[in-house]
Amino acid sequence: MVVAHGSLAGAMVSAAEEISGIRGALVAVSNTGCDRDQLEVRVNQAIGTGPTIVFVDLPSGSCLFAAMRRFGERKDVRVVTGVNLGMLLEFLFHRAEPLEQVAHRAAETGARGIVERG
Repeated sequence: MVVAHGSLAGAMVSAAEEISGIRGALVAVSNTGCDRDQLEVRVNQAIGTGPTIVFVDLPSGSCLFAAMRRFGERKDVRVVTGVNLGMLLEFLFHRAEPLEQVAHRAAETGARGIVERG
């Protein structure tokens, strides 16, 4: 799941699906038009009961709080902040691995993708 401000979540999911060819493995959740409680409901509905990695756009703010408030204690939910395309692709190609491993791999890949050039 990708939780982000505005249309970012949908755009990230769409781009990851286009590049990978894998459809339906990611769900986009936006905070557009809702308050904190409504966003928590959206995140809750998208997570359901199974294991999930929640990719969040920022390491603070409403999207992170909505993910952490209800699911911070669940062992079958991992939250990864600073979502980028590299980490979503890493997730898509390795999503069958154990939850902790794929969350860690995605976070490492995302961090390695941030480079200053020039």
